[in-house]
Amino acid sequence: MDLSSLNDNQYKAVQTTEGPLLVLAGAGSGKTRVLTYRIAHLIKNCGVAPWEILAITFTNKAAEEMRQRLETLIGPVARRMWVSTFHSMCVRILRNDAHRLGFSDNFSICDADDSKKLIKECMNDLEINPARIPVNSVLNFISKAKNELKIPSTYAIDKNASTNDSLMLKIYEAYQEKLHAQQSMDFDDLLLYTYLLFKQFPEVLSAYRERFVYILVDEYQDTNHAQYVLVKMLGSAYQNVMVVGDDDQSIYSWRGADIRNILEFERDYPQANVVKLEENYRSVGNILAAANAVIKNNFNRKAKTLFTSAESGEKIHVYVASDERDEGRWIAGETEKRHTAGLAYNDFAVFYRTNAQSRILEDMMIRAGIPYRIVGGTKFFERAEIKDIMAYLSLAVNPYDDMSAHRVINTPRRGIGDSSVKEIDALCAKERIPFIQACHIILESHDSARFKPKTALERFVSLMDEVSQMSGSLRTIVEFVLEQSGMLDAYEREGTEDAKSRIENLNEFLGVVDEYVLSHTDEEIFAAPEAEFEGDTRFEDLMANEALNPGFEEKADAEILFRPIQTPEPAQT
Repeated sequence: MDLSSLNDNQYKAVQTTEGPLLVLAGAGSGKTRVLTYRIAHLIKNCGVAPWEILAITFTNKAAEEMRQRLETLIGPVARRMWVSTFHSMCVRILRNDAHRLGFSDNFSICDADDSKKLIKECMNDLEINPARIPVNSVLNFISKAKNELKIPSTYAIDKNASTNDSLMLKIYEAYQEKLHAQQSMDFDDLLLYTYLLFKQFPEVLSAYRERFVYILVDEYQDTNHAQYVLVKMLGSAYQNVMVVGDDDQSIYSWRGADIRNILEFERDYPQANVVKLEENYRSVGNILAAANAVIKNNFNRKAKTLFTSAESGEKIHVYVASDERDEGRWIAGETEKRHTAGLAYNDFAVFYRTNAQSRILEDMMIRAGIPYRIVGGTKFFERAEIKDIMAYLSLAVNPYDDMSAHRVINTPRRGIGDSSVKEIDALCAKERIPFIQACHIILESHDSARFKPKTALERFVSLMDEVSQMSGSLRTIVEFVLEQSGMLDAYEREGTEDAKSRIENLNEFLGVVDEYVLSHTDEEIFAAPEAEFEGDTRFEDLMANEALNPGFEEKADAEILFRPIQTPEPAQT
């Protein structure tokens, strides 16, 4: 493994393989390069097995970039290691052991919209007026509690807290019960339940601690308390924890990120080595000089000064505007002036801090006759048609997922109206059963003839039964759902540009499925190589062996956990 292309500090960070390591990586200093080269060095030069390495990034895009770089450096063997976000890591862990916490291993994952709907249901059940406590405030309260690893049974309300806090705690408790009843978790639950799994079942934690000899965490300045605790738990056996980050780039405190995690790393790991990456490869000298002059005034930061071997470059120009309209006029005027001088309009980019600021900027661009486009929009997996197909798949593997059932029962329209859905919901509430099971019971009952959309309901239930029992490739299953559900046909009949765009998105989803299949082999995720273990011991067997810790006693946190439940068998139609 040739490390000659690294600068001195990058080389030091790559070579420091044993013990805790803090890498303070300034903007544009090559931190991804250091992370990938260090992993490649561990595997190719130090004889470390890929499955003994855990690399955690903050976005799926960053994780994919790291995988691609690693494959370039060390080949397909890179696929044998875990490179993922915190949440993806937790999903993989919980898919194997969620049953210990009373969940099916096929639990569903709620997005923000699903969570909001459930919160509204809880508030309605508790007769709490949303005008008194906004739903978003409740969501923030619950998210903060989970990121601080506080469960309803152990959440202590400050004696000086408002009455609203007590009400939000009741909603939190009801929300968790609804999630569990539907065998679902929200994004914050993924971290919380992984922590509870490790705490309640030390043999599971021990198995992962022994597996991951080397742990690398990117963007450590943006970790919250739950992520910080999970890293400490997983890294406590070997202490080979490398964290990379920059306290000067911590911008996510509003969503729970705690800058103290990086500032106090040396307190948590007294034997830690510290390496600073200060050479910037992205910007010219004048930009770095301005940035250093501003950032040095920050409190609570690790001292560092970025430098570059590049030229000084053009000086930075500052315009002090009298108000937002003056600012917009100046930006439009400068753009038009430079365009007249020969620059194309697509050579310009305008960044603004909040979406609300775009209005004035757009107004001024229109007045100046400058063509523009807003970059952004709805994210791919938040588009309605993608959420629809995902809901079908989720319901197929998790019959308790009532939110997905409500989403797709009349998508596309089948003639099953709100009153019919309410009738099904009433049976769910009366018998305390999931939505799809209630559909089976209505179809089997003698009174089903009075159920007006019976034929449509029969088709829906038959589709879900068939999908849940299908075998074959994932793409085949998804294509079957798209065709048999009528989603593609409905958009084709609509024939609008919007419908065509939605069809394109669904076709793109098939591409996502193909990429997923290519990156996930049939090999057991936790299985060690046969040559290494001679085929007689699997990692999940080790995790399931509760005899490893016969003295284990349940902690108080177990109050939030539930007994395992049996997934109902679909009724025959």
